[in-house]
Amino acid sequence: MKGRGSQARSIMLRARISTIMLSMAAVMASIYVAGRLWQESEGRIYLSKELDRRTGQGQPAISVDDTLKILGCREQMNRLAALEMELAAARQQGFVPKHSMVENDTTTGRRLMAVVGIMTEFGHRSHRDSIRKSWMPTGTKLRKLEEDKGIIIRFVVGRSANRGDIYDKAIDDENRQTKDFFILENHVESSEELPKKPKLYFSNAADTWDADFYVKVQDNVFVNIDKLGAMLATHWDKPRAYIGCMKSGEVFSNPSHKWYEPESWKFGDGKSYFRHASGEMYVVSRAIAQFISINNAILQTYAHEDVSVGSWMLGLSVKHIDESQLCCSKSTQGGICATS
Repeated sequence: MKGRGSQARSIMLRARISTIMLSMAAVMASIYVAGRLWQESEGRIYLSKELDRRTGQGQPAISVDDTLKILGCREQMNRLAALEMELAAARQQGFVPKHSMVENDTTTGRRLMAVVGIMTEFGHRSHRDSIRKSWMPTGTKLRKLEEDKGIIIRFVVGRSANRGDIYDKAIDDENRQTKDFFILENHVESSEELPKKPKLYFSNAADTWDADFYVKVQDNVFVNIDKLGAMLATHWDKPRAYIGCMKSGEVFSNPSHKWYEPESWKFGDGKSYFRHASGEMYVVSRAIAQFISINNAILQTYAHEDVSVGSWMLGLSVKHIDESQLCCSKSTQGGICATS
């Protein structure tokens, strides 16, 4: 009997030990699984935060093209809002601005009255020297005009198709002496690219200087700066002004003609250009120059640069001003400009 009791107790003891061991194993397994789940959870939280940080505060990722479109729209909305605020402020002041304007790189940073860009080319040194000796100040007098009247005057030229050649070096050497050039680094100076030049001038000028007006003039035109300033002052109340000697003209579809227009079919059966400012000299206001700067990549150009600029104005709410003083003739008497 004693033998049987001892054997039974031994079996029961082994069973209890087995149960305890299984329980301990289950607890350890639970702890291990919980630890792994916690680690994975922490990893997911870290990755989620990192993804949010890189893609924009928890918003879903979008394509590069969509991002660029959104940024472009925001930029245009910001500029439009700024223009509307400035127009409202001007109306409250009764359109009587008192300008004491200087170039943007000065400490005051107040707005200029006008930027005058003289379109010139390689090999036109004699034209530029003639202008410097007649109506365009040089040296300290040029700077004084900028400070006293808020008028910037620069010769506008592009770069050679063969960067760094004798044409580029000649312009750079001349500019080191005169400091009166505005060089368009993104424009190739050639007859084929000529229609695009005003577009790049207005775009770069609007990005470089903050002015009420941007003037384009050819390097064979003489300008009365005092009369120009007086004329522009009468148009400060027009935030979207396109000012020039308005004209039209025949569209030539014959490729052998000097003034051949490759896009002639777009002008209909009448084959006549719409009204636009003559290319010798014309003016656009600040809002228009900024519009050209924002949209320059998609603005159509035609065979003639003045037609190209005029075409952009047709689809905008712009005030076309037919200014007879900008009809350049052989004499400046009664006008602002004269051709040589």
